[in-house]
Amino acid sequence: MKFSPLRLARTASVIATMVAATALTPVLAQDAAPAAPAQDAAPAAVSPEAVVATVDGAPITEADLGFAAEDLSQELQQMPPAQRKPFLLRVLIDMKVMAKAGADAGMADTPLFQQRLDYLKDRSLRRAYFADTIAKGITEEAVRAAYDKSVADFQPTEEIRASHILVPSEDEAKAIKEQLDGGADFAELAKEKSIDPGAANGGDLGFFSKGMMVAPFETAAYGLSDIGQVSEPVESQFGWHVIRLEEKRQSAPPTFEQLAPQLQQQLLMTSFDDTVARLMEGVAIDIPDADLAAAVAAQTETEATAGEAPAQ
Repeated sequence: MKFSPLRLARTASVIATMVAATALTPVLAQDAAPAAPAQDAAPAAVSPEAVVATVDGAPITEADLGFAAEDLSQELQQMPPAQRKPFLLRVLIDMKVMAKAGADAGMADTPLFQQRLDYLKDRSLRRAYFADTIAKGITEEAVRAAYDKSVADFQPTEEIRASHILVPSEDEAKAIKEQLDGGADFAELAKEKSIDPGAANGGDLGFFSKGMMVAPFETAAYGLSDIGQVSEPVESQFGWHVIRLEEKRQSAPPTFEQLAPQLQQQLLMTSFDDTVARLMEGVAIDIPDADLAAAVAAQTETEATAGEAPAQ
């Protein structure tokens, strides 16, 4: 399945909320828990109903801190963990005071406030439904199954590790080749002579496979058969290269740890999309504005087409 930008945008807010909540909840719980008596002891569980402060008798609970953490996840990422809980509590204290002032002023009785309250209720229910119905289904076993499927058809390819010395002219390259043939140290010459940014580490380019380097360089590098063999000078659009073969190996698929975050997000998006499609069955939707209705229909069609396309 191929995900369109529209589909990604539609699911991004929900997924971001879940990621933020998952990442921050343990931190808050740990901050609130007493110090463990032993290194291997787990932090004490924190009850969502536990009261952390009162404002004129109105309680602020651990659950309230978690809700605030969802809304303020970006701000929390910018501060040390030890400062997060005090920050959230200060925000909630301000909120309680201002909310009471708004209620005393009659703002809670306006039609606009009721509309906002309905929106916030729907948003909270969506988050809760996502967490309980979709996110909980993305288990480690599901991610590992997706990983196994992803790497099942992996075909290893030859990779080589090479170093090079890059100079502006052919004459300079030939002179360097003569020095190397006479026993000069390749890495030292690279540091001294090469104009490539990687000269500081002896010209080492690391491992690469075919298609990653410019054609003349790649042909010369892959033409070397023995470890330590040095090429004749070869020209590319960057200048003249003298290349040494360092290692050969067969490529390996990415590890589970490398792919797991990406696979987890893909599974979340797929499950979210499938769930929304199922819930939309039989739902009557009326959009009086014809232009807006056409635009929504076009977006829906684009998402459906992307969903039917093979994975890229």
